[in-house]
Amino acid sequence: MKIYIFDKKATIKITAVLLLVVASVIFTGIISENGIMSVFSTTRELPIYYVDTPEKKIAISFDAAWGTDFTNDILDTLDKYNVKTTFFLVDFWVKKYPEVVREIDRRGHEIGNHSTNHPYMSKLDEIQIIKELKTTEESIKNIIGKRTTLFRPPFGDYNDRLIKTCRENGYYVIQWDVDSLDWKEFGVQPVVDRVTRNVKNGSIVLFHNNAKYVSQYLPIVLEKLQAEGYKIVPISELIYKNDFYIDNSGKQIKKQ
Repeated sequence: MKIYIFDKKATIKITAVLLLVVASVIFTGIISENGIMSVFSTTRELPIYYVDTPEKKIAISFDAAWGTDFTNDILDTLDKYNVKTTFFLVDFWVKKYPEVVREIDRRGHEIGNHSTNHPYMSKLDEIQIIKELKTTEESIKNIIGKRTTLFRPPFGDYNDRLIKTCRENGYYVIQWDVDSLDWKEFGVQPVVDRVTRNVKNGSIVLFHNNAKYVSQYLPIVLEKLQAEGYKIVPISELIYKNDFYIDNSGKQIKKQ
């Protein structure tokens, strides 16, 4: 008959190590190759990176903060392919180009809020966040008569405070799961390849309105996506408005 003797101190040490391992799994984020922070904590607030949908439906979006050299080309191309998108606008851009804001709206595109001064939103307190939201919201509303309900934080920077404050003020916080990297000016083909090879049902694609090659890559991207059977819609037509949750990859999922 074997007799097993347990060392009480050793058992306590092993238990403590196991608890630390579990805690690190729960609270540690993992950066995936597309740059999305996957967090296993059930308490962390996350924006919407993409949407869980069985439909071959995606959204493309344009952030506008500096310049408008190519915006008319973008709008003409979108008209040509009968595509409606979402433009996220910064307040100083809105004030500088009110006629372009009107034209974006007139052509049937959605306008989202991209802050007032393009700051790192995680560094702001609640009062500052609300000011960033409301100033731009009012500027846009004064031009097109519609309030904004989508917010994209500059630099993709956010924290729990931002997400909660946006939600309390009637906003859905929107990120992206496909980054075109058009602002890096690698050329036309790298943007086309990066977007068309990485989209999936429910994707949200990030472009910039003043990217150097946008007039060249946009028609190619739209042709390829439509040829593959994707329907391209504004973000508000892609996301769920109620009864949803967001998993640790940023995927918005409809509650059953």
